[in-house]
Amino acid sequence: MTSPARASFRPVLLALLIGFSAGAVCSWLKAPLPWLIGPLFACAFAASRGLPLASLPAARSAGQWVIGTALGLFFTADVMGRLGQSAGLVLAGLVWSVAIGLSLAWALRRYAGLDGATAFFAGAIGGASEMALQGERHGARVDMIAAAHSLRIMMVVSVVPFAFQWLDVHGTDISQRAVMAVNWWPGFPLLVVFTVIGALALRLLHAPNHWMIGPLVVSVGLSAGGVVLSAVPGWVVSAGQVFIGIGLGTRFAPGFFGRAPRMLAVVAVSTVAAIVASASFAAGLSWWSGVPWATLALATSPGGIAEMALTAKLLGLGVPVVTMFHLTRVLMLVLVGGTFYRWLAPKFGWPHDEVSPFPQARNPDDDDNE
Repeated sequence: MTSPARASFRPVLLALLIGFSAGAVCSWLKAPLPWLIGPLFACAFAASRGLPLASLPAARSAGQWVIGTALGLFFTADVMGRLGQSAGLVLAGLVWSVAIGLSLAWALRRYAGLDGATAFFAGAIGGASEMALQGERHGARVDMIAAAHSLRIMMVVSVVPFAFQWLDVHGTDISQRAVMAVNWWPGFPLLVVFTVIGALALRLLHAPNHWMIGPLVVSVGLSAGGVVLSAVPGWVVSAGQVFIGIGLGTRFAPGFFGRAPRMLAVVAVSTVAAIVASASFAAGLSWWSGVPWATLALATSPGGIAEMALTAKLLGLGVPVVTMFHLTRVLMLVLVGGTFYRWLAPKFGWPHDEVSPFPQARNPDDDDNE
């Protein structure tokens, strides 16, 4: 007789098996971001077809920790000095992300019939779980917000890395020239301890996405301060990508694409339009600043921190610039998104007690990787 604990763990084991297998196949096929895209698509397909899959919360947190720690190591003192001269560029990207979010919200409101609060937080280019939480406080549909963000991230991951690979885009960013070695003792254990402490500290402060932002902040501090402990082993980074891919893919539960087809169609079309518009905006920023177009295209795209920064890492583009753009955007929306909505709602005639035309349902997954 199968114990309840063993039975409940089977979906997790099945998701891990599918995720790692898909990552290995995509790596063999030389697909971009194979250890992220493979698990994401394989688990999304399997879960949407009714296969019982689940993502272990601890594994998702570990994946976020890996990516945050690895990205932070690119922020050397020299890189931080160059970033300090890019404040205007980051501000322009921030304004652009707000404009794109409002455009997506308008499309969802106009063509999908969503209420104002749901449209606003579903269109905002911020963390999925944070936007869902803020939306819930304003009477929005949590499941619609989560669905919109999940599909948008999946589409960005589908389009942008493959487009860059097809265009044969590569860079020689200075932050990637210094290759650190893995120092198994005591460097790497110390790096783990310090970054985990950073994550737990932000958790105590109820900060968003603490398992990525906490290690990122600590890793940046160490690297910028000239404290060289260790690189993150390549296989650990790959495993972290698998965990994130599984976490994203298992959101696509049975009936996901049939839950609100019109809304999802609007998200799909508007996401493609946002990608094209962001690439054009990046071209203008590149002409103005001299920063390579490809780096700014990733920095201004409607994707997440992990996915776009990993793409930059893979292609030798500006990881710190891409990370800074997306991190600033997410923090801004988390800190003032609700206030901005309350200021904006009356101007667009969105009453706070407006009722969504869709029946309410619980969001099954509160993980976020943006």
